[in-house]
Amino acid sequence: VQFVESGGGSVRSGQSLTLSCRVGTYAWTNYCLGWIRQAPGKEREGVAHIGRDDRIYYADSVKGRFTISKDIGKNTLYLEMNTLKSEDTAKYYCAADPPARCWYRDTAYFDYQYWGQGTQVSVST
Repeated sequence: VQFVESGGGSVRSGQSLTLSCRVGTYAWTNYCLGWIRQAPGKEREGVAHIGRDDRIYYADSVKGRFTISKDIGKNTLYLEMNTLKSEDTAKYYCAADPPARCWYRDTAYFDYQYWGQGTQVSVST
């Protein structure tokens, strides 16, 4: 599965960033997509997930602040992050799962089968 991620950077608390991920055509058409993150010394965490029937799920820690979306014409997945906090500092990964692994999922989760190279988000106070 091919991913091309961009949009990370360093911002101050309260600011916004939008991450982009261009996904290979087969995965874009057939797989569930989402974003995961991992901070130094911490376990991987599911951030947002688009599941079957395009249902969307968020981790409690980002609900109301982050928005996941798709641009179908561009095969691109986005994560709009608002009101960023220092605890959002992590490496963010675009991720994909084949239907057999995701059709039953009804939460944001982290153990996708495929993910990209990641993009760093650093939030300072």
